Amino acid sequence: MEKRAYHGNITPQDIGRAIVAEFDQGNMQAQMIGGDERIIVQVASRTFRESGGHTAMTVILEKIEDGVMVQLGDQQWFGVAASMGQTALTALSALRNPLRMLGRLDDLAQDITSIQLTESVWRTIQRTAEAAGAGYQISERLRRTECAYCGVAAPVGEPTCPACGGPMGAAQPKACLKCGFVPPAGTRQCPKCGAKMTG
Repeated sequence: MEKRAYHGNITPQDIGRAIVAEFDQGNMQAQMIGGDERIIVQVASRTFRESGGHTAMTVILEKIEDGVMVQLGDQQWFGVAASMGQTALTALSALRNPLRMLGRLDDLAQDITSIQLTESVWRTIQRTAEAAGAGYQISERLRRTECAYCGVAAPVGEPTCPACGGPMGAAQPKACLKCGFVPPAGTRQCPKCGAKMTG
C-alpha cells in the first residue's frame, strides 16, 4: 500500500469526488463511503461489463493537519489475468483462423486499461491536488514557527526571530519531496518512502 500526503487547502471529499467522477463510467464503477475525516473510495469493474476481466482497488483518504493523506490499496486483478490468458490462447488459435482474434480486441483493450488503474488513480489525485493548490510541500501555516520568547511567527529556517532577535532553534519541519510525509526534524531519509531528505 502506497501512501502520499498532500498539504494545502484540500479535503478528502475533494479527492473522493474527483475519483468518482473520473471512474464511475464505462466498464468501471466507483463509490465513496465515509464522513469528513476519513473517506474510502472503491473503484472496480462493473459486474455486467461489456469486455475485459474484473479488477478492483480501494483508496483511503484521511484528513491530516493542513491536508490529506492518501493510501492506495493493492489492486485486485485476477480476473484481468484470466481474461488476458484467454486472449493469448485465442491469439494462438488465430494463427489458423485470424478472424477469431477480432472478438477479443475489446477485451484486450479493456484489460490493458485495467492494468493501468493504479497509475490512472494517482494521476487523478495529482491533478485534483494541483488544481486546489496542494502538493507535497508543507502548507504556508506549517512553514512558520513561533518564537519561544515573544510569540511572533517567523518563516521556517530563520535562525533568529525577526521581532526580538531570539534564536529560533534547529527543529524546523520539512516535508519529503517524493511523498509529502513530514518526519521529525533532522531525519536524513523519509521513513515512509525511503527518499533522501534534502536541505
